[in-house]
Amino acid sequence: MLGIAPVRLWKAPIMMRLLVLVLALGLAPVLAFAAPAVDPMTAPVPSGYYAVQKVVYQNDSGGPDDHAYFERLMRHLAAHIEATDGKVEIGVVSFASGVKLFQMAKTDAALAASLDKLRAKGVRFMLCRNTMKAMGLRPQDLYGVKDEDIVPSGVAEIARLQGLGYVYIHP
Repeated sequence: MLGIAPVRLWKAPIMMRLLVLVLALGLAPVLAFAAPAVDPMTAPVPSGYYAVQKVVYQNDSGGPDDHAYFERLMRHLAAHIEATDGKVEIGVVSFASGVKLFQMAKTDAALAASLDKLRAKGVRFMLCRNTMKAMGLRPQDLYGVKDEDIVPSGVAEIARLQGLGYVYIHP
């Protein structure tokens, strides 16, 4: 039997004995194909992979092309919701030039539609009162902004939410 005495094989470690048995039975080719290769680019996400998440995104714009930045931000938010199968609580805190998103959405139907879709999925948009004061803006000057969307300070709101267990993301 493969030039190994039965007594010596019996004293070999269990893995060695199994390997000899597999080779002796000619099962090595079968075992090589037993588990098909999985393409990581197309494999489905296992059920329950992502736990419920609480995240706060910082939106302070992304010059020089604010519009492109805002479109990317909207895509990131939608992808985050999709990846977690909706098991995510998202807050977006806008301050500084990030408030421009809501100015632009007043005249840009695509941005407005993105904001509406994300709000419908539970995303909460918060705007910095300090920034709005500095820019001379009121909620009615901005697309879809209500009084309850205004927070006293954008950066302080991010810190407050982190203290409540939210994970900080700055795309």
